[in-house]
Amino acid sequence: MGGMAPRTGRSRNPLHTATPSAPRLLRALGPALRPPAFTGRLHDPRTATVLGRWLGAAFAVCFLTGLISHYLQHPPGWLADDLPARPAWGYRLTQGLHVGVGLAAIVLLPAKLWAVYPRLFTWPPVRSLTHGLERLSVAVLVAAGLFEVLTGLLNVAEWYPWPFSFVPVHYAVGWIAAGSVLLHVAVKAPGIRAHWTRRSAVRVLPDEERDGPDRRALLLGVGAAVGAVTVTTVGQSFTPLAPLDLLAPRHPGHGPQGLPVNRTAAAAGVSAAAVRDWVLDVRGPRPYRLSLAELGALPQTRARLPIACVEGWSVAADWSGVPIRDLMERAGARPGAGLRVVSLEARGAYRVMEMGRAYAADPQTLLALRLNGEVLAPDHGYPARIIAPNRPGVLQTKWVTRLEVL
Repeated sequence: MGGMAPRTGRSRNPLHTATPSAPRLLRALGPALRPPAFTGRLHDPRTATVLGRWLGAAFAVCFLTGLISHYLQHPPGWLADDLPARPAWGYRLTQGLHVGVGLAAIVLLPAKLWAVYPRLFTWPPVRSLTHGLERLSVAVLVAAGLFEVLTGLLNVAEWYPWPFSFVPVHYAVGWIAAGSVLLHVAVKAPGIRAHWTRRSAVRVLPDEERDGPDRRALLLGVGAAVGAVTVTTVGQSFTPLAPLDLLAPRHPGHGPQGLPVNRTAAAAGVSAAAVRDWVLDVRGPRPYRLSLAELGALPQTRARLPIACVEGWSVAADWSGVPIRDLMERAGARPGAGLRVVSLEARGAYRVMEMGRAYAADPQTLLALRLNGEVLAPDHGYPARIIAPNRPGVLQTKWVTRLEVL
């Protein structure tokens, strides 16, 4: 072995020398992995703050009105008896705001994301533990916001291409979105404060002065788009603008007897044979049964009340029928009793509905037999349906067959 020289220095194995280290590989691939640079102007803190103000206000309105809608539809036991039946137009207003402002957020959210796009893809993506947590909170906020806007839009159109139940998931993610907004505002408070108004204590750079007219044009365009979406959709609940209701999936004047319907008698499995020998079964301390003719012979009450649907459309109509409290008193109900209502529907999440004492005792809560002076159409719940003030449309049970005093 004496003739062989000892090995010194690096190996001459070409496979060994050609393999770069992991850090060098990441540095080499870094430019290719980065998203395209956004070189346009107005991706600045002031533009983002103004758009964030608008979007934050929209999210706040949607969250608060969404809570009202959820608790009216699914009240916890301790709240069920105390839900207010007045004002009669209350749910129409809050749900109209919820859907109308939610549709406006379809414009505001992409505009806000466009303004902050470069900061969403800063490189390196995580610089420290604190920075990583901040980035995670932003990711949750963006994902929750997009989820709420998208699923809310599809719910308005009554299209559910997902395997989960819309109401509980939309409600749960709403809380996530609200928490993410609060966390984001807390983290970004110094920057938001600095750019909140033109007089904010922040140094204005020459480029920002030049961008002033462009920023105003951008914000004017976003405002015009929000206005266009609102004007062409809000007519489904704000009936004076019904002639401009071009983009909403419902028109307040279209449907049997001049009212829209979401669930027809055929879809509910309620056939003509099912109502041919209909009788109302009222259960309580003194149970009784009434035919349709007997029910129509009782003293009737008229009330002008809106049907307000969770999808955002609503319209007021004239209803007539027997007050629920009269039917309950005849069955021996005690003061403060609630009511369970059972429909002829073959299936459905709202086939059985309960109402608390405030609704049951209200003189405008009717077992309605007529709509706008005409006998109820099958799709509107013939032979009898519930109509009550300040109540979601899904709880205005149609095709009523049984009342149970609680």
